[in-house]
Amino acid sequence: MSTITLGVDLAKNVFSVCAMDGAGHVLERREFKREVFAVWLAQRPAGTVVAMEACSGAHHAHTALPAEFKALIRSVEAHWTQVRTAFDARDDERCVRLRAIVGIGALTADALIASLGKAQEFRNGRQLAAWLGMVPTQHSSGGHTRLGAISCRGDGYLRTLLIQGARSSLQRAKVVATEKATPEQLWIRSLAVRLPFGKVLVAIANKHARQLWVMLAHEVDYDPCASQRHPMHRPAQLA
Repeated sequence: MSTITLGVDLAKNVFSVCAMDGAGHVLERREFKREVFAVWLAQRPAGTVVAMEACSGAHHAHTALPAEFKALIRSVEAHWTQVRTAFDARDDERCVRLRAIVGIGALTADALIASLGKAQEFRNGRQLAAWLGMVPTQHSSGGHTRLGAISCRGDGYLRTLLIQGARSSLQRAKVVATEKATPEQLWIRSLAVRLPFGKVLVAIANKHARQLWVMLAHEVDYDPCASQRHPMHRPAQLA
C-alpha cells in the first residue's frame, strides 16, 4: 500500500518521520540526519502529502514568510515594545516618587501614572478615592444618613493594587518598633486594634489614594509627617 501522508517533526539536526497509509495506520517511524532526509524525501512517490510543524524556525528564508505570520510577528513586536516602555517607566521621576509610600510598588506606580497622569482631573484626593470606589455608599431616609459598604466603582484594577498594597503597609506597621514607626504607621496600628481587617485595608488604601493625588497633582515628595501638620490632626491612640 502506498504512503499517503508523512508527518515530520523538525529539529536542528535530526528529523523524525512518521509514515501513514490512506487508512491512517502507521507504517513506520524513522529518524534522519538533515542531509539524508533531503535525499530520502526526494524519493517519495508523487502525491505523497508531507505535513511539517509550522513554527518560526521551520521557514528557510525570513523574506518569504507568509503574510499571516508577518502580521503575528508585528503584533508580538508591538506588545514587546509596550513591555519595554513599562519597564522604562519605572525610572520615571513620578514613579520613583510614588514608590516612597510603603505599599506602593513598581507595578502600582506604573499603573497609576498610566491611568492618572498628573491626576489633575480630580479636584482633591477624596474625589480620586471616590473614583476608585473606596468611599462608603450613602443611604438617606427620614433625615438620617447611613453609610454602607464601599461603592467599588471606578477602576477595579487600580483599586485591587491599592488594597493589596495596603496589606503590605499593615504588615510593616505591625512589626516596626514603636520608636521607629512613622505617624502613618502609628495610625495604622490604632486602626488595627479597633476595626475589622477588611475595613483597615480599605482605610489604608483610601489614605494612600489621597496621598498619591497630592504627590501627583502638586509634584511633591512623600512626607510621612505631613498629617501632623494638618489643622484637624489628632494623635493616634494605641490600645
